[in-house]
Amino acid sequence: MGRFDSRNTNKMRRRKSQAKKKAREARRAEETRAARQGAS
Repeated sequence: MGRFDSRNTNKMRRRKSQAKKKAREARRAEETRAARQGAS
């Protein structure tokens, strides 16, 4: 048992992956928005 193992529960893993997914989608949305503004 490491010092930070309590943060590696299923719940925390799910929350972290959701946060990463949200960040990914936000970045993609930002790129799309920039591309569309350049096109028009």
